[in-house]
Amino acid sequence: MSYKIKHSGVVEAVERDRLRVRILQADACAGCKAAAHCHASESKEKVVDVYGVISPERYSVGQTVDVSASTQVGMNAVLLAFGVPFLILVVALFGLHALGVGEGASALLSLACLVPYYIILYMCRDRLREKFTFRVED
Repeated sequence: MSYKIKHSGVVEAVERDRLRVRILQADACAGCKAAAHCHASESKEKVVDVYGVISPERYSVGQTVDVSASTQVGMNAVLLAFGVPFLILVVALFGLHALGVGEGASALLSLACLVPYYIILYMCRDRLREKFTFRVED
């Protein structure tokens, strides 16, 4: 069974192979009647790029569209954003500490180990953009 992450949004810009869509990302409790009086509920506006649009002339600025991505895309994004850096940090921290490096230096050096990872992610951004993208629902 394939689940999807779906959002409704408004087209902000139409380009030859890309749509910019403004979506309202709301917490689950944002629909609650007490949400206006509760500080736990929060919603944010975000702009997402939808690449690989086949017929961009079908869309116009201000048009309401539904965008979606598979939950697998979301899980992979979370893994790259949080899981891998956490793993690098923990392995470097314990590895450096096992080599006899002091605690403070181990902590700083393990944080420094994240710099090459984020540089590699930045260099691969075009390839990642193809994998981690929303699609317009028809």
